[in-house]
Amino acid sequence: MALIPAPTVRFAPSPTGRLHIGNARPALFNWLFALRHGGRFILRFDDTDKERSTQAFAEGIAEDLGWLGVAPHAVFRQSDRTALYDAASDRLRASGRLYACYETPDELDRRRKRQLARGLPPIYDRAGLRLTDAERAAHAAEGRAPHWRFLLEPRQVAWTDLVRGDAHVDCASLSDPVLIRADGGYLYTLPSVVDDLDMGITHVIRGEDHVTNTAVQIQIIEALGGTAPVFGHHNLLTTASGEGLSKRLGHLSLASLRDAGMEPLAVAALAVLVGSADAVRPVDSLDELAGLVDLAHVSRAPARFDEAELEHLNARVVQQMPWEAAAPRLAALGIGGGEAFWLAIRGNLARLSDVEGWWRIVAGEVEPVVEDRDFLAAALASLPEGNCDAGTWKLWTDAVKATTGAKGKALFMPLRRALTGLDHGPELGPLLPLMGRDRIARRLRGEKA
Repeated sequence: MALIPAPTVRFAPSPTGRLHIGNARPALFNWLFALRHGGRFILRFDDTDKERSTQAFAEGIAEDLGWLGVAPHAVFRQSDRTALYDAASDRLRASGRLYACYETPDELDRRRKRQLARGLPPIYDRAGLRLTDAERAAHAAEGRAPHWRFLLEPRQVAWTDLVRGDAHVDCASLSDPVLIRADGGYLYTLPSVVDDLDMGITHVIRGEDHVTNTAVQIQIIEALGGTAPVFGHHNLLTTASGEGLSKRLGHLSLASLRDAGMEPLAVAALAVLVGSADAVRPVDSLDELAGLVDLAHVSRAPARFDEAELEHLNARVVQQMPWEAAAPRLAALGIGGGEAFWLAIRGNLARLSDVEGWWRIVAGEVEPVVEDRDFLAAALASLPEGNCDAGTWKLWTDAVKATTGAKGKALFMPLRRALTGLDHGPELGPLLPLMGRDRIARRLRGEKA
């Protein structure tokens, strides 16, 4: 992907629920695009739905984005910007591109059904354009308030898509979209266009379910005298079984993934690399991930977000995490042992929280598994005197082998079970200095220590 001069992108969620991985995907694509090209990222809350939008959901979305590492350069609420939308709608009315319609939802539904029964496409027939002044007055006398539709030009709208290449939509096959409800409230389309123009949005990156919206929005932009941004429409995420994601149902919400101990870098990497030509792999930073993501490599087919694949990727992210990144998080958990402990146990972690179990084994109490007391007694007698160091493990096991004749699994497994209470785990050599000779000796004697 060629360098793009200082793009300005936006993510415009509706604060009607928390983010799931499907709507975090466009947020990440936009953020990574801005990172890669030195641009700006705007968070814009589409809160024009007053009944369903809440401050709590807006705060939750900001929290979810922050957990992923997305830090907006500016934050706006569309509910604060109504005057701009009013001015734009007045301009569209004056130019004849916004017209009043008085049908009720039931009337429109019946009309669509009649059109389908006659084999006609169920698009709006523009009856509102044919109303006389007397008919409008009669509707007003009945107490009907109009909704307002944008008059589409019956032509193809074409653009070069960052993901799909050459794209076009025939607007002659579309109904004139409703921009303003009968109650005076704005639907998504007009505020989005007005804000994109006002905020200087240069690139709009979003899901392929918006392709038709893009054609409509380009016509509105042109009707307002603006220049359309560059568009990119990526494929959508599904569950591993192919189901669509829903924030209302809580499918793969970022909050649930965070609570499950997933690393934000693992979530981000899988969210944007799955379903593309770029192999899914662990990354150390979002800057690294930004260098990997190329929108031109995103597949046209739906991308399946597999939780089992996330678990595997999460383990790889944790296991390659450098000490500098792990240190403050271990300190917050009250974990000691320093870098030596981290390097000794990180290869056995699936989640960072698993570190607590290994710290308990090193510095807390363990119930030893004792299967052969005579063997452990011989091992205790062979334990080198003084403090344990990096060479203790080899000296000790060589001595135990010479004394007992045990080797291989028969040598190492009884020692592991006595010292850790487990039959699996990291190499014991680096753990001995962290455990200390006294704790090792007590466990070899079968004491809980």
